[in-house]
Amino acid sequence: MVQGTETRLTGIGVSDGVALARARVRAPERADGAHSAPAEPSVERARLEAAREAVRRELRAEAERAAQTVGEENARILLVQEAMLDDPLFFPEVLRRVEADRLSAEAAVQAVAEELAAQLAALDNAYLRERAADVRDIARRLVRILRGDTDEVLGDAGEPVVLVVDDLLPSDATRLDPNRVHGVVARVGGKTSHAAILLRALGIPAVFGVAEALEAIRDGDLVVLDGTRGRCVVNPEPETLKAFEAKVAEERRLEAEWEAMRDRPAQSRDGQRVTLEANIGTPAEVAAALASGAEGVGLFRTEFLFLESPDLPGEEAQYRAYREVVERMGGRPVTIRTLDVGGDKELPALALPKESNPFLGYRAIRLCLERRELFETQLRAILRASAHGPVRILFPMISSFDEWRAAKAVYEDVRRRCEAEGIPVAADIPLGIMVEVPAAALLADRFAEEVDFFSIGTNDLVQYTVAVDRTNEKVAALYDPFHPAVVRLIAQVIEAAHRRGKPVGMCGGMAGEPLAAPLLLGLGLDEWSMEAGALRRIKLLLHRLDASECRALAARVLALGTAAEVRAALEEFLQAAEG
Repeated sequence: MVQGTETRLTGIGVSDGVALARARVRAPERADGAHSAPAEPSVERARLEAAREAVRRELRAEAERAAQTVGEENARILLVQEAMLDDPLFFPEVLRRVEADRLSAEAAVQAVAEELAAQLAALDNAYLRERAADVRDIARRLVRILRGDTDEVLGDAGEPVVLVVDDLLPSDATRLDPNRVHGVVARVGGKTSHAAILLRALGIPAVFGVAEALEAIRDGDLVVLDGTRGRCVVNPEPETLKAFEAKVAEERRLEAEWEAMRDRPAQSRDGQRVTLEANIGTPAEVAAALASGAEGVGLFRTEFLFLESPDLPGEEAQYRAYREVVERMGGRPVTIRTLDVGGDKELPALALPKESNPFLGYRAIRLCLERRELFETQLRAILRASAHGPVRILFPMISSFDEWRAAKAVYEDVRRRCEAEGIPVAADIPLGIMVEVPAAALLADRFAEEVDFFSIGTNDLVQYTVAVDRTNEKVAALYDPFHPAVVRLIAQVIEAAHRRGKPVGMCGGMAGEPLAAPLLLGLGLDEWSMEAGALRRIKLLLHRLDASECRALAARVLALGTAAEVRAALEEFLQAAEG
């Protein structure tokens, strides 16, 4: 992909925005602790304990400083790392290696960290995979202190740079200066990594997962970076620079337009009102949701509490996390989805058996109804959090009335017990179901008689409707949210709910897809929930669309027979709408 001196690279856009600057490349650190000569185990143990306490103090001090730049919620990422110092899978194993294998403190830290990080990186779950960077980060801190090395601040240059790294660690991200570091390119990493969350908070555009980054980019190369689309161009040709300048001008225009309408309601040009909300996976993401103008949290994924610990979280830990989100949203509604593990989300604490087809197996509500104590603990924590602001509860993977009624019965039982114990809970907590299984979509007219709201999860609905595993690269091309069967199911759910006066939301990736916006507006979708970074673009687009024209478009689309025809119709409509 080289055109003259120009090289184009692609990756994952993890922080929106564009940047143009000279590259500053930081090669990956080479581990040489294994060559350190070990002293007596008792001496190495004492060194380790001293280093652990020094890192603990360092993390707390950094968290206090970071709160001023990335906000309190995001700064707590560093305190998550502090908890790793006491993780039974990490530090005790380091001490054991010192005693049993007579390794130096540095070598033991690096050996255990690399093994643990490799285990995490090999998991199917994206959230857990990206915790490997946190393990390496805490190990790097320990080794640095053990060696007495100084702490380098990345991007500490006199002129603006695009920082190019192997893996941006959270401790590096918190200290980046947006005035000096205009963008980041990393060989590894994804959207849910702690470094990506921090870069979004800092407003630094970034592209992660660029496999050729360290080979294709040299110190001093001119780099154009598009963090929204996940692209970067090295040593761009004049025509590329011209296109980039046009992109910057467009971004500035959109920013000015956004500032003018930031506090206005989300609605179409002819006044059809919709609700735009954010999907979040941790309390740390609330700040980005609010900054993007979210009117609520349309999907709070609660799995992070269960995935980041070898033990199941107790009621109190869950309550604190849910309460934090509810309070930070300041009266805006928060939709909390009950535990959705299984499929592509493994839960270490439950030691779930391997399944030949986990997406069709023991997961989500099926697991919760069988592990009732687990389910009840989470519902108690949610009920307690409801006393601090508006909360809705969303049950995932519902495919039958038996599951819905069983889940509702558990909720009502837990609620009765909370009230009997004098625990404050909200008077009204709407209960809804995820529509992500075709069975639920086909029964939407009946479900609408009993549920308070629907939330369409397009990521799973697509794969179950067209029989495509969305994680399988060999059939990825067949996975398409614009497949006519998927579009018809969405239309059917919205129509059935509206006949009963029930609202319908969408929390799958399709809600944040600009190409889908005119179709979803025309179908009458009430609540759109998406990653915070997509909210601004969708809101701006909605203000340029005419709902009556979109309804006519939706009617035409529902008569089409292929995904290609649907996409073509939507692209043609958008081009005309945007002039």
